Amino acid sequence: MSHFSQIKTQIRNLDSLQAALNDLGIEWKPGPQAVRGYRGQTHDAEVVIEQDNGYDIGFTWNGQAYELVSDLQFWGQNLSVDGFLNKITQRYAYHTVVSESAKQGFQVAEKQKNEDGSIRLVVQRWSA
Repeated sequence: MSHFSQIKTQIRNLDSLQAALNDLGIEWKPGPQAVRGYRGQTHDAEVVIEQDNGYDIGFTWNGQAYELVSDLQFWGQNLSVDGFLNKITQRYAYHTVVSESAKQGFQVAEKQKNEDGSIRLVVQRWSA
């Protein structure tokens, strides 16, 4: 019986996910690699975050988005699962907006972090 939980996300871009993890100082390994779980069980993932307790967190592609995969009984992060995902999702969104804007010829003109933790971006594009 598997103890792994799979939590749906809206994360679809691996590069933006990896950049978000880097921004947050979260050490990760590229996959495919095994996420370690209860009694030696494993689950393959594209991104693996090793925890000090020997049980990992991973992000695995389900065909539409990356799901967080972990044995939640052995969650070893300072934040709750929701708090952890919220931090990653905010940085992921930032990188996705910047990347997609750049593809359309925009560049970040202004970046402001608000007191509530939100980020305000102003992008601009010069035309001839």
